[in-house]
Formats: sequence, structure tokens, C-alpha cells
Amino acid sequence: MIIIIIIIIIIIIIIIIIIIIITITFIIIIIIIIMSMPWSYHATAVEHVAAASAAAVVVVVLVVVVVVVVLVVVVVVVVVVVAVKVVEVSAAAAVVVVVVVVVVVVVVVVVVVVVVIVVEVVVVVVVVAVVVVVVVVVVVVVVVVVVVVVVVVVVIVVVVLVVAVINSSNSSSSRSGCSSSSSSSSSSGSSSTNSISCSINIIIIIIFLVVVLVEAVVAVVVVIVVVVVVVVVVVVVVVVV
Repeated sequence: MIIIIIIIIIIIIIIIIIIIIITITFIIIIIIIIMSMPWSYHATAVEHVAAASAAAVVVVVLVVVVVVVVLVVVVVVVVVVVAVKVVEVSAAAAVVVVVVVVVVVVVVVVVVVVVVIVVEVVVVVVVVAVVVVVVVVVVVVVVVVVVVVVVVVVVIVVVVLVVAVINSSNSSSSRSGCSSSSSSSSSSGSSSTNSISCSINIIIIIIFLVVVLVEAVVAVVVVIVVVVVVVVVVVVVVVVV
């Protein structure tokens, strides 16, 4: 009995390691693919984060499905071997035990998957809400910057026109100075807008990385929970039988 339990635990630990490696690899691949794509490929920042979150959700669900299938197969094989070879029960009794174990595992898995989906939805909603708030704040800042630039340009134009009226001999040079001032002010406003755009991109990249990290943690936690439940079920079945 002890040897069988040890073998089962070793097999499940190996499965955990493999699944974690696969999960991390998938997430890294998704990060590389999405982050290597130009921002012009995405209509909005919200769509960018939503697409990344959806991809991470798909990875988590696939990992859960793979873990469930593998562990159910392991449980069924172990239960059948223990019931028929070690305890020497009848085939009918072995089938009953297998059915009971499979039902228990499926119920647990359904509960875990529902919890995972709820967590994922909450994470995506929170991320989208944060992005919306960031976008609103940035829009307000951009509007303020534009208004300030327009006011500065208008003031400069008015001053230049006044100087031109007072000193008509220097009107052309004054207008030239106005043009350069206006263009310098416009370029200053454009620089501020570019700086804000860069800040938006950095914020969204940080949010995306946080989402992916949360998804990775959720995937690992789900794997560990499912494995622990299956180990408990197998040990109980072995002890009872």
C-alpha cells in the first residue's frame, strides 16, 4: 500500500512539474507574440489588454483541462489496479469503485473550473476598469494641454499683431517671430502629447504584465488544488479498499 501511494505521489509531482513548465512556456510565448506586435495592430489600448487577458484565460482553461484528463486517467488506472490485483475484488466491485471515484473527481473539477472562470472574469473586469480610468485621465490631461497650447498661441498672435500695428516697419519680422514662436509652442505641445502617449503605453504594458502574472499564479494554484484533491481521493480509496 505504502509503495503504491509513494508511486502515485511521484507520478503526480512529475505531472505538476510538466504542467507548470507548459503553462509558463505558453504564457511567455503569448507575451512575446503580443508585445512584439506594433501598437498600430490594435484599435485601442482596451482591446490590447482584453486580447491579452482572453489569451491568458484560454491558456488557464487548457491547462485545467489537461490536468483533469491526466489525473482522471491516473486515478482510474490506480483504482483498478489496486482493486483487482491487490485486494482481489470482483470486476463489478472494481467498476463501482471506479465510477464513484470518477464522479467525485468530475464534481471537484467542475467546481474548480467555475471558480477559475469567476476569478478570470473578475480580473478582466478590474483590468478594463483600470484602463478606462487611465484613458479618461489621459484624455482630460490632453485636453488641458491642448487648451493651454491654444491659449499660448492666441496670446502670442495677439501680442505680435499689436506690435505690428505699433511698429509697422518691423511687422514682417514680428510675424516671422510669431511664426517661429507658434511653431515652437506647437512643437512643445506635440512633445507633451507624445510624452503622454508613451506614458499610456508604459502603463498598459505594466497592467498587461500584472494580468499575465495573475493568470500564471491562478493556473499554478488550480493545478495544485486539483492534484491535492486527487491525491486525497486516491489515498482514501486505497486505505478504504
